[in-house]
Amino acid sequence: MPIKKVLSKNCNNQIIYRMNDKLVFRLVMTVSVVILVAVVILNKKILPVPETIPTFVYSLPKLNAIINGTCSILLLLSLYMIKQKNIATHKKINIFTFILSSVFLLSYITYHWLAQETSFPVDNPIRPIYLTILISHIILAAVVLPLILLSFHKGLQMQVEKHKKLTRWSFPIWLYVTVTGVIVYIMISPYYVN
Repeated sequence: MPIKKVLSKNCNNQIIYRMNDKLVFRLVMTVSVVILVAVVILNKKILPVPETIPTFVYSLPKLNAIINGTCSILLLLSLYMIKQKNIATHKKINIFTFILSSVFLLSYITYHWLAQETSFPVDNPIRPIYLTILISHIILAAVVLPLILLSFHKGLQMQVEKHKKLTRWSFPIWLYVTVTGVIVYIMISPYYVN
């Protein structure tokens, strides 16, 4: 049976339902792989693109940078709240950060499906720095997604020790990805085509 009722209650006196760990892991990995494949397909421009691109699409990179910057601040605030033992606020911040990150993902996918790819100029002397940041950002964004989903699940289920073990890895990587997302935007934004 994939869902079992747990007799313990969380801090809000709600009965906690836990899904089988294997099922959750499979679901998380499936979602992560599907998202990764979607991003690769959209970056390769395999899917047809409409002839006329809606004008809002060209605002999405800035929106993505704002979301990334906001998520960076929220992640730090979440860390502060848990250090203060304010679990309820920590949880609310993480839920909001998770929602914002989901909006980011939709925006990112939309932009990379519809917009023309922007390249950092080959003759720019800081291109190696840009590419180093970009490549580490992309690789770690792919790696951190399943860690975030598993951390989020364990946190919501109040499996504190498992949540802590996962967040030792997911938190710094997620923070790095959100911060470097802003840096990448700032570096490439002068070259966007509107």
